[in-house]
Amino acid sequence: MADINLRRQKSGPDIPESGSIPAALRWDIIELLFFAYRDFVGDADHVLEEFGFGRAHHRVVHFVQRYPGLKVADLLDVLRITKQSLGRVLKQLLDEGYIVQKAGDSDRRQRLLFATAKGEALVVKLATLQTARIDRALANMGPHDAATIRHFLLGMIDHADADKVLEVILKSGHAIAKDNR
Repeated sequence: MADINLRRQKSGPDIPESGSIPAALRWDIIELLFFAYRDFVGDADHVLEEFGFGRAHHRVVHFVQRYPGLKVADLLDVLRITKQSLGRVLKQLLDEGYIVQKAGDSDRRQRLLFATAKGEALVVKLATLQTARIDRALANMGPHDAATIRHFLLGMIDHADADKVLEVILKSGHAIAKDNR
């Protein structure tokens, strides 16, 4: 086994040396995002545990339900996970009847995914919990604040390697119009 040298060979401009933390770091937003994410997914985690599922199951069934006929290859791109990671989760969702898989009409090698009524019910249950959290957060804000938040979150996504689903969301009007990106 090769030795691992943990000493930094050279420091780049983006990685400060120890003891020289820039004062302009956005610790407030960074930590709020950590805690908001923890609680946002935590609401769903409790329900998922009842089914023996985890966050990967949630992401898969969510996108399959939201985008019926999603190709397995596109789901891999969207989730940015390996085929092996998806395989285990997808098999469980298929075996337990939350998702069905069909061959493509024009290309029989394509595997298209669809949520069953059971899968849709799970997604709606989880989305209802998460929507309640979002609505509570928006309750004391003005009518344009939700659009500002969507714009901020959209700005956080790396558009140099935009996901296909993000493009679908933008085209369908579920988020901010494309010209606002």
